[in-house]
Amino acid sequence: MLYRVINADELPALIDAFMEDYEVIAPVARGRSFAFEPIESFDDIVLDYPTTLTSLKKYYLPARETLFEFNTGGSGEGIEAYELTVKPRVLFGAHACDVNAMNNLNLVFDDARYPDPYYEAHRKATMIVGISCSPTSTCFCHLLESDEVRSGYDLFLTDIGGRYFVSIGSVEAANILEAACDPREATDEDRGAFRKVTRARQAAFDEDIPHIQEIPMLMDAFHSDAFWDELGGRCLSCTACSSVCPTCYCFDIVDVLDPSGKTGRRDRVWDACTSPQFALVTGGHNFRDSARERVRHRMYHKLNGFNSQHGRYLCVGCGRCVRACKADISPIEVLRFFEEKGADDAE
Repeated sequence: MLYRVINADELPALIDAFMEDYEVIAPVARGRSFAFEPIESFDDIVLDYPTTLTSLKKYYLPARETLFEFNTGGSGEGIEAYELTVKPRVLFGAHACDVNAMNNLNLVFDDARYPDPYYEAHRKATMIVGISCSPTSTCFCHLLESDEVRSGYDLFLTDIGGRYFVSIGSVEAANILEAACDPREATDEDRGAFRKVTRARQAAFDEDIPHIQEIPMLMDAFHSDAFWDELGGRCLSCTACSSVCPTCYCFDIVDVLDPSGKTGRRDRVWDACTSPQFALVTGGHNFRDSARERVRHRMYHKLNGFNSQHGRYLCVGCGRCVRACKADISPIEVLRFFEEKGADDAE
């Protein structure tokens, strides 16, 4: 990995350089919240934002996306391939947890057996520039090894006081950085400042969120516990958790017919495993017909199932679901349950 240092006042020039050839999407203020949206100038960006309301997932996996169009009658009968054109873009200002979330999605869709040309088109057209952050009270990324990112970005900027420690992940981004700024090699002072900032971030996490070892094993050990009945009884099945989650990737396929009933399109739309209809199949059988089963399934996949397949948690601890759920259901509640069980065993 290549590291350089730039002055903070060089960031506007870097943004201008990106905007020459790319659409730049960055965190902006929206009322009392923050969101990733296209910007027109550096002044639109809020670099010290806490966490955006929604994630960057929508730029790789849109909430609704047309896969193809069809015609069931007339001379034009058949299926027309849908031409997906993605404007080259830069996702600027992504936190480490969100970069790790995109890495997780890549593991799902980068499958040689079932290539997804739509996802790949978005991915290939996108550069990612990450930026360091300070945790909020609902962040627990450090507990799931997502507070640091080692891949999946083109540049990653760490604020070390009046300057940025820059980790370079791609040649294309390195060339743009070199042309727009005056990057220099890091000095001992720069490296010391970087370590100081890293330690300060690690110390800023909420210590009331329990640090649990062997989470996947505990998910198996307490799979039948009454705890899931209690969580299921609180769940509203509103699917807010999956809507804001940066790693939920379930989708449905729907056909949208024109009024004539002869032409239409096939769309991919977001779905959620906490929806009561998610596991309903033809014939009326529902494989997860209770909220208990649906909540447990979602948590199991986030904290165990994905890990067993890919060696990393699907949940990245961004805390969005903590804030979105009106019933106070989140992975943090699962971690607290495991902590309580540990205390019970100690007694």
